[in-house]
Amino acid sequence: MKIKEFYNKIICDDCRNVLKNIPDNSVHMILSDIPYGISLDKWDVLHDNTNSALLGSSPAQLNAGNVFKRRGKPINGWSNADKEIPKQYQEWCSSWAEDTLRVLKPGGSAIIFAGRRFAARCIVALEDTGFNFRDMIAWERSQAVHRAQRVKIVFERRGDNENAEKWNNWRLGNLKPNFEPILWFFKPYKITVTDNLVENELGAYNEKAVKEWFSNPNNIFKCDYNINDRGLHEAQKPIKLFSGLIEMLTLKGHIILDPFAGSGTTGLAAKILDRKYILIEKDKKSFEIIKKRMKEAVQRRLFE
Repeated sequence: MKIKEFYNKIICDDCRNVLKNIPDNSVHMILSDIPYGISLDKWDVLHDNTNSALLGSSPAQLNAGNVFKRRGKPINGWSNADKEIPKQYQEWCSSWAEDTLRVLKPGGSAIIFAGRRFAARCIVALEDTGFNFRDMIAWERSQAVHRAQRVKIVFERRGDNENAEKWNNWRLGNLKPNFEPILWFFKPYKITVTDNLVENELGAYNEKAVKEWFSNPNNIFKCDYNINDRGLHEAQKPIKLFSGLIEMLTLKGHIILDPFAGSGTTGLAAKILDRKYILIEKDKKSFEIIKKRMKEAVQRRLFE
C-alpha cells in the first residue's frame, strides 16, 4: 500500500496489524501516549496474570470517588506471577516497536508517553529494536491526583489508635506525581545530521517552537490542562503539549503517526498545525470518540 492511502485516516484495529501495511521510511514522526501497563482500565492490562482483586474495589474505595474507583496491583506484588508484569510489559512494547522503527524515516523522532513505573522497560524494548534514545523530557503540571493513602486512617479503621498516632503524617504509596516522563527516541541515520535534514527534513529540533510553547528551551515542559482537555479519556493529555512536541520536530505537511490514539489528541494537534495524521485505535469506544471529536472540530472551524 502507498502512504497516501493512510493520510488523515482514523483506523479501528490493533496497531500491530495496521503497521505491517504502512510502507518503509514513510512517516516523519511517531507521537503516542501508549498504555502504561498499570491496570488503569481493561485496555491497560498488558499481562497474562489474573487476580480477583485486579480492577475491583475494596470497601474503603466505594466512597472515595473516581480517584480510587478501581484497584490495581501493589508495587510489591501478591505472587511470583505479579513479579513478571514488568517483563511482560517490555515484551508488549517489543511487539510493536519493530514496525514503528521500520515505517519511520531516518532521523525521525518517536515521542512516547510512558508511566514512571515501567518507562525503563519501554526504553530497553525500543533500544533493543534499533531506536536510539535521545532524552527523557519531564512534563510538569501544577495539579496532580495524589493516591497515597494516609497510614493513620488505616489504623483508625482497625481501631488501633496507638499505631494511628505513631504513624501520623506517614502515607502508603508514592509522592505526589507532578511530572510524567516523555521518552524521546529517534531512528538512526547513516549520514550527518545536516545531510539528513536535506534528504529527509529530520534530525534536528526547533528551539524557537520549544520556547514559544513551553517558555524555556530545557527538557522540563510545564503545561497544564485547559477546559477542553478533560472528559474524553482517562489518560487524556493537553492539546497544547502535543502541539508543542509536533512543532518542535516536524514541518508543515509532515506525517504524524499515533499507533495508540486514545481520544485523538495527536490527530487534532496535527490537523491544526497543518500536518497529516494517521491514527490507530483498537478500542471501539475510543475510536468513536475520536471521530466525534474531529468532526466537531471541523464544524467549529477549529482547523482554519
